[in-house]
Amino acid sequence: MKLHTAARAPNPRRVEMFIAEKGITGIERIEVDLLKGEHRREEFQRLNPAVQVPVLELDDGTMLAETRAISGYLESLHPEPNLLGRTPRERAEIEMWDRRVELGLGFAIRDWVRHSHPALAVLEGRQFPDYAQVQAARARAHARWLDQELAGRPFIAGTRFTIADITAFCALEFARLVKLSPAAEGLQALQRWRDAIAARPSAVT
Repeated sequence: MKLHTAARAPNPRRVEMFIAEKGITGIERIEVDLLKGEHRREEFQRLNPAVQVPVLELDDGTMLAETRAISGYLESLHPEPNLLGRTPRERAEIEMWDRRVELGLGFAIRDWVRHSHPALAVLEGRQFPDYAQVQAARARAHARWLDQELAGRPFIAGTRFTIADITAFCALEFARLVKLSPAAEGLQALQRWRDAIAARPSAVT
């Protein structure tokens, strides 16, 4: 298998952490330079018409895009350690929290960064500072909500590490580009959680 990836982008990092947690080896990495627009080139569009990374290229030529789809495929091949849930209820709860942090925290941080950081102007074509500030407010509000949730449990989706923790962690790490940190916001539970995840070997990918 081959993973078409971009090391600094949050969604590829989510897949890399998932792979590292699983201990999966033997996947070839092909780096896609987003700032040079390599994801918009014709040869990449043949891999993924949505011009997004990551893309997992299977040995039979199948192309799998979308972070959650790639993670689900890899979990089916490597069931342990389990990151997506074992029972129907647990799978639903983990997916619920994964979507909450992706749609709430992740999307807000993504748009905040991409519409405010000078180096990422090339990805948008045109940045909208006012929109960035709206997303900044959304990101901070969601971070405060997560801080309250994490005051009562060790992980995003409950008592063990799951894909929801990967999604939230990668979002917060991307937010370092706009100098957002739980500690600076006075969010002690979120900072405690972030530090615990950062100490995992998979976080160093």
